[in-house]
Amino acid sequence: MPTLIEKPTRIEAAGNKPKVIDEYVGRANSGEARLSVARMDSPSGWIEPGQTPEFDEYTIVLSGMLRVTHRHGALDVRAGQAVIAHAGERVQYSSPGPDGAKYLAICLPAFSTATVHRDQ
Repeated sequence: MPTLIEKPTRIEAAGNKPKVIDEYVGRANSGEARLSVARMDSPSGWIEPGQTPEFDEYTIVLSGMLRVTHRHGALDVRAGQAVIAHAGERVQYSSPGPDGAKYLAICLPAFSTATVHRDQ
């Protein structure tokens, strides 16, 4: 039988400005460790610490622009585009554009503060 997820769990976000993270599937909301699915809403000028996660992160930008900085430069991912950050790669997410960014993040395995390995 399908499982209805009635509402997400709001997760505290890292970064210099308040960002909304609503997890629908994952460790916090459904107890799922195999993957997580969350909707993000980051304001203009938001930036989070760099990270080298143990999981793959698949990101689909719904509106605005998300910048993904990596060892070799940066990618500006715009509405209708997606990006994959592979496990073990150092990345840093930000939303420098005037409209911020709304996006979906799918992590495989599920996001965990123990496996994200954020910069100090």
